[in-house]
Amino acid sequence: MAAVSHVTDLAPSLSPRHQTRGARSAAVVAALASGFLAAGLGLGFLAVLVLLLWITSPYPDSGPGGALHIVADLWLLAHGADLVRTETRTGTPAPLGLTPLLLTALPVFLLHRGARDALTPQDGRPQLAPLATGAWVACGYLAVAAGVTGYALAGPLHAAPLSVAAVVPLTVAAATAAGVWSAAGTPVVLLPRRWHPGAAEARAGAAPRAEAAARAGVAGVVALLGGGALLCAVALVAHAAVAQEHFLSLSTTVSGRFGVFLLALALLPNAAMWAAAYGLGPGFAVGAGSTVTPLSAADYPVQPVFPLLAAVPGEGPGGPLTWAAAAVPVVAGIVVGCFAGTAAAPVVREREPSWRWWPTVWVTALAALCCGAGTAAVAWLAGGPLGTRTLAAFGPVWWQAGGAAVAWTAVVGVPVALTVRAVRLFGAAPLPMPTSVAAPGGRMRARRWRWGRQGWPLWEPRSRLAEEWEEDPGGD
Repeated sequence: MAAVSHVTDLAPSLSPRHQTRGARSAAVVAALASGFLAAGLGLGFLAVLVLLLWITSPYPDSGPGGALHIVADLWLLAHGADLVRTETRTGTPAPLGLTPLLLTALPVFLLHRGARDALTPQDGRPQLAPLATGAWVACGYLAVAAGVTGYALAGPLHAAPLSVAAVVPLTVAAATAAGVWSAAGTPVVLLPRRWHPGAAEARAGAAPRAEAAARAGVAGVVALLGGGALLCAVALVAHAAVAQEHFLSLSTTVSGRFGVFLLALALLPNAAMWAAAYGLGPGFAVGAGSTVTPLSAADYPVQPVFPLLAAVPGEGPGGPLTWAAAAVPVVAGIVVGCFAGTAAAPVVREREPSWRWWPTVWVTALAALCCGAGTAAVAWLAGGPLGTRTLAAFGPVWWQAGGAAVAWTAVVGVPVALTVRAVRLFGAAPLPMPTSVAAPGGRMRARRWRWGRQGWPLWEPRSRLAEEWEEDPGGD
């Protein structure tokens, strides 16, 4: 027994370098597994739904292989990729690029959660840098997407390879970056340089301001979509008879009507975005050459029969009832301003943690840009072609909707934010005069800071910012 113990003691142990390499490999595998799991859950949900409809259909057009092809096509379409339909009356392939936004919410949520969970500290699990973790999660997801794309390249309805290669990685990167930001904190490119005088103070304030602008921008997008959903609901109620007629004419079987209901449900966020673009001013198209705005609606082609299209207003000039749709962006601007103003003065009648008026203006302007970018992205996904010729343009023009959202939220949001800040600070004691830093020539200059990277890691956790602020509150 002593001999065995002696031999065991002489066994070589792993060096710290090998231990670090093994821990890094385990972290990489865990991040890849998060990406695989996110993709698998999305595919599994769609597979259950499509196979259920295929089993209950009294007249299935194809076998289980065709149903699985539909699953792959829908999964890629949910990421914004275009599909191509080859079985047409003219024989010319027709594109299908209108993304059901309710389906898009599924992979975005799964990717966001996967990236966030991969960065959540757990006992016994090593951690990579935030950027590396997000990259490995995206790689795992894209590996599954590559296999699904290869499977979906054949059939009467198949994926467009160039569209998949251009759009799917972009969607995956955006959703993963959002998850990394929510878990790891503000990216360093939004924070001032470490070496500059007052940098610790500036960095401690820059991160919450950037996050406040992002939250206000997201709230503005949600307000726009909520207002658009309300407009769409009112229009559908006003044209309920036409919508019911369209619904009943599309299928005569229970399973078929259930499929039409699910399709309309998946396209409801699209209809909300169309209505929001209508309220913003640029409007949307229901076919090539058509325009639907609060001022006028003209040049409608023959529209497809679908329940949600019953909400489209009739052709002709607008009136006070259609002009009232402008209340949607006004409400969105008020929401952005309220979020920014509350962040500028988090404590009522206390000036110490509050911002001055000019950071409030800049944060609100940044929130308007975030709202415009989000609106443009949603509008781009919400529209697209349903075929060729008259069916080549459906939905809002993304850059027009995004630009109008920036203008509305900035014009309305800035005065609202300043008003909210002033109301919350009413009656507060004034702050003392700020200190200055002596310049080399004996003159006094105020603290200033600049933006930059300056050799930092690409993400700075919130806990590290708090530690630096506690260690050096003066920034010197």
